[in-house]
Amino acid sequence: MDPTQYRDAVVANRRRHGFEAVDGPAAFDSLWATRETDDTLGAVAVLAAVVEAPEADPETLAETAESFRDALAEQVDSRPERADGGGSPTPIGYVTFAVPDPDASLLDAMSGFTVAKRRTNVFPLVYDVEAERLHRHEVPRLKGRGIYRRQAEDAERLFAV
Repeated sequence: MDPTQYRDAVVANRRRHGFEAVDGPAAFDSLWATRETDDTLGAVAVLAAVVEAPEADPETLAETAESFRDALAEQVDSRPERADGGGSPTPIGYVTFAVPDPDASLLDAMSGFTVAKRRTNVFPLVYDVEAERLHRHEVPRLKGRGIYRRQAEDAERLFAV
């Protein structure tokens, strides 16, 4: 599968699961968002994107994920003067890198990325377009399982094709 086919499959999944296209920074040609209520986390605001990155390296992954964090923070604005009353949902973002045969350093960078920062939770994911396999963060045994459990479920429903 090539990266464009993968992105098209994710677009079909996001429609099926109620994610709407939203505007964002030019660095992300397509952003999808939804707001839901999670049994464990309460109100959540989710932002997702696929990045075609055939030459991705650990530094690019980290920089892109941090840029995505900024886009997520802009989407989930908790100012009281907003039309929705300024509620504060838990912001969760997924930026998936579609790469052929990712090397171990890229997967290590994904796993080692600081997910929770600046009141946001950003998960970089890696989809191996050659093996057609999604690499996601593992659910920890102790603290913080709710967000990671949600990530595993969202990764499966949106990005595993």
